[in-house]
Amino acid sequence: MGIHSTAVVDRLAEIHSDADIGPFVTIDGPVQIGARTRVLPYAHLSGQTQIGVDNVIHMGAVVGHVPQDLAYSGAETFLRIGDRNVIREYAQIHRGTQPGSSTVIGDDNYFMNLAHVGHNCSIGNGIIIVNGVMLGGHVEVGDLAFVSGNSVVHQHVRIGKLAFLRGLTKTSRDVPPFCVMDGTHTLRAINRVGLRRAGYGLEQIRALQAAFRRLFYRRRNLRLALGELEAEACGPEVRELIDFIRASKRGVCFGPKDSVTADE
Repeated sequence: MGIHSTAVVDRLAEIHSDADIGPFVTIDGPVQIGARTRVLPYAHLSGQTQIGVDNVIHMGAVVGHVPQDLAYSGAETFLRIGDRNVIREYAQIHRGTQPGSSTVIGDDNYFMNLAHVGHNCSIGNGIIIVNGVMLGGHVEVGDLAFVSGNSVVHQHVRIGKLAFLRGLTKTSRDVPPFCVMDGTHTLRAINRVGLRRAGYGLEQIRALQAAFRRLFYRRRNLRLALGELEAEACGPEVRELIDFIRASKRGVCFGPKDSVTADE
């Protein structure tokens, strides 16, 4: 434990005595690093960045650098990272862009190599962001979501709780919770595997499957389908699905064009 002799550490940085800063790490600015967090060689941390406990930041990662936004004018902005996150090789997480704003990362997330998290994103807990994923600015990702390799998410898009984005997908529309998406913002099914792993029971999963069929299996007016579903007794999971769709400003992903859904 400790700060390696080759690391370059700003005098304004606050590093817990139990943190481990590896060779050739650069810490530029008032970065705060919590207990037992490990920063591996050649990582670059900068700006008003707060990092909690038990995180691991791997080689070459860039954490807290200025946002990739032409409107950024050098204002003081922030990056908040919680506990027990893993940030793998060459991942990038940028701080906010508007004065006083923040990018926020929760707890227990896993960012694989070359993942990009743009400015002002809000990342929940227990999320996996796979190799090469690109999250534009202001993207919101709900708890336990899984974003597969080389997926592209447009700025201001919301990804719901326990959503699953298959590899090479792209979306400029919101991805509802508990759903599987592939292709270009196309929903395929309910994420049964993820739901089971998260402890949801068979009846909860069946209720979500029935709601999915009502909302997305046939191309129809989504507002009418929501109204019909709301008129019936709904469990909390179906209510969460409905509320997410109702709150969407960009519109949600479409259902499959064909008439077959393959449950995951």
